[in-house]
Amino acid sequence: MSWSAQQYVAFEQERTRPSRDLLAAIPQIQARQVIDLGCGPGNSTELLVDHFPGATVRGLDSSADMVEAARKRLPNVSFDTADIGRWNENGPFDVIFANAVLQWLPDHATLLPSLVDKLTPGGSLAIQMPDTLHQPSHRLMRDIAASGPWASQLAGAADSRTEVEDASTYYSILKPHCRRVDVWRTTYHHPLAGGASGIVEWFKGSGLRPFLEPLDEAQREDYLKQYHQAVEQAYPALDDGSVLLPFPRLFIVATR
Repeated sequence: MSWSAQQYVAFEQERTRPSRDLLAAIPQIQARQVIDLGCGPGNSTELLVDHFPGATVRGLDSSADMVEAARKRLPNVSFDTADIGRWNENGPFDVIFANAVLQWLPDHATLLPSLVDKLTPGGSLAIQMPDTLHQPSHRLMRDIAASGPWASQLAGAADSRTEVEDASTYYSILKPHCRRVDVWRTTYHHPLAGGASGIVEWFKGSGLRPFLEPLDEAQREDYLKQYHQAVEQAYPALDDGSVLLPFPRLFIVATR
């Protein structure tokens, strides 16, 4: 199962809000070169184009489907399909924007300083990462993977995500390379229609992907059925049938 732009944008308003909050925290700069790492279908890139008029804004994503959607959305912006983990452009860039992507990459202690090295003096690395691995939604993904007939197939599924460290760890990693590091954590509470079904649909576009990809169609249906039942118990529906999904996210703006 590859990344699906259609599945992702089913919750575009909720997924774009953290990008807006991250962008608002970047210090003012007359940006000339801006890059959106893990640009997805271009929703975050569109914010960058509007926020930095006159800058050359580009987008990179590992998913061809996402890049195709981004090109349709912003035909005047350059988008490329690339493995962000192997991205080796030197820059320099005035803004490197990485919204909800670096949690899929390992070794942040090496990765983040290497990204700062690509910045101009006064430029900013802006990062947002879902900090959800210890939420019931993700614990249940792992529990069902480990306890079902697919346990051997999904033995490495949880390893696709990197553990998000605490704020002090990221501050310590970045401060020797930056004049200013701003780190904060926000928990959004997304109201989703359909109760447990809304939560399942949300994570089919992100966190569930590594658990569903190795399975055949029948296994996926069985896995999702068990996951739906477990989510229904962990996230009781409200009186109107909707559910509030708590979703913590870690934000970092590191200015060189």
